[in-house]
Amino acid sequence: MGNNINGPSVIRVPPWLSRPLGKYYMYFAHHGGKFIRLAYADSLAGPWKVYEPGTLKLEQATAFTGHIASPDVHVDHEKKRIRMYFHGPAPSRKGQWTGVAVSEDGLNFKASDEILGRFYFRVFQKGAYYYALDGGGHGRLLRSTDPLKNFEEGKYLFEPDTIRHTALLEKDGYLLVFHSRYGHAPERILVSTVRLTPDWSEWTASDPLEVIRPEKEYEGTGYPLKPSVSGAAIEVCELRDPCIFEEDGRIYLFYSTAGEMGIALAELKITMYETGEPGR
Repeated sequence: MGNNINGPSVIRVPPWLSRPLGKYYMYFAHHGGKFIRLAYADSLAGPWKVYEPGTLKLEQATAFTGHIASPDVHVDHEKKRIRMYFHGPAPSRKGQWTGVAVSEDGLNFKASDEILGRFYFRVFQKGAYYYALDGGGHGRLLRSTDPLKNFEEGKYLFEPDTIRHTALLEKDGYLLVFHSRYGHAPERILVSTVRLTPDWSEWTASDPLEVIRPEKEYEGTGYPLKPSVSGAAIEVCELRDPCIFEEDGRIYLFYSTAGEMGIALAELKITMYETGEPGR
């Protein structure tokens, strides 16, 4: 496992998947990892057991080099497959980028050579389009009619060099963008709202509200309070990598603790006001 744990993405295992390991799958990563990790459980609260072989391997993602991380995993019930977005350095261009892989069993993935956009993709579907929001200081919208290719770039929702990772929740005509930001002390989970008007070029993110900050020792309160920076981090007072999971009308937040030293779970209570702001 190493000393770095981050980037959870949780799904409920679909009924058409044969011989599941558990009721829930959590995909996660090491910041410089050579494969995407997997844990499984029959309850969201755990216990979670690690699937030691892991899932997608770096050598299987031939368009990437160095490492792969930041899974964003979706269940495609129509085509009966699992779709995973991930990021890594791409030798074909400068910097880090997003790729995609698909699987019929949630364990063995086949990666495409397609480069979809910048890193830290988070994807949601609305109407005929699959929309993505990248992170890593970018916060730019993209969209495509095909979840596996041809994403076109749209506007920036956030100022450059601000947001790190995001998680998306569509609710009552709004997109809730959970995220953390570089330079905060402590780095914590925030939420902004975007009214989903028909014209995506009109979408604008609201000022953020705080969702959760480090309050417990395992979240990093025993470490010095200082502004966060980009890149991997352990033993810091920071919360990162939000992941939203919905089930039976309840909304859950998974997030990375003490920088990238563990993964925790909280349940959210959200009421949308007429202004489009979420209440807690």
